[in-house]
Amino acid sequence: MSRFKCVKKIALSTLMLIGLNACGDNDVGKISLGMFTTKDVIIEAKQDPKIAGVTCHISRIEANLSLADPSDMSIACRQTGPISAVEIANVDKSKNGEIVFKQSLSVLFKTLKVRRIYDADNQTLLYLSYSTKETNGSHKHALSTVPLYGTQAWIQPHLVVNQE
Repeated sequence: MSRFKCVKKIALSTLMLIGLNACGDNDVGKISLGMFTTKDVIIEAKQDPKIAGVTCHISRIEANLSLADPSDMSIACRQTGPISAVEIANVDKSKNGEIVFKQSLSVLFKTLKVRRIYDADNQTLLYLSYSTKETNGSHKHALSTVPLYGTQAWIQPHLVVNQE
């Protein structure tokens, strides 16, 4: 191996260690996958920046010292406080929704994104987490929903009376 390639590998490994070992303020769990691996399951809690009453927990694999950082993730979002009609009025109502969280996962341009989409017909918030890099022929993704029923944002549907 040439000296240049060796220096390049060391520099890349150092960047990965700095980037991947940084613990976030939102980490609520870190579980090792075994003594003979450098992979851990990281669990983070993220609060929706526009809807204070929603918290999402995202689990993902962190692969220290490895270029093969997996894209698999899981997301569970729940109502953890009041949700107001004013908050719902201020969210993006388009079919694409809006990105509410974004986190770089590796030096190889892989990013975890969470997008909020509002389903007006069912009065539900959808949170889609996905990886921006294709892995094994797939862009990994996961979905969680938060119904507005029982919140201050719930709008009573108009009752249709059957007139026979």
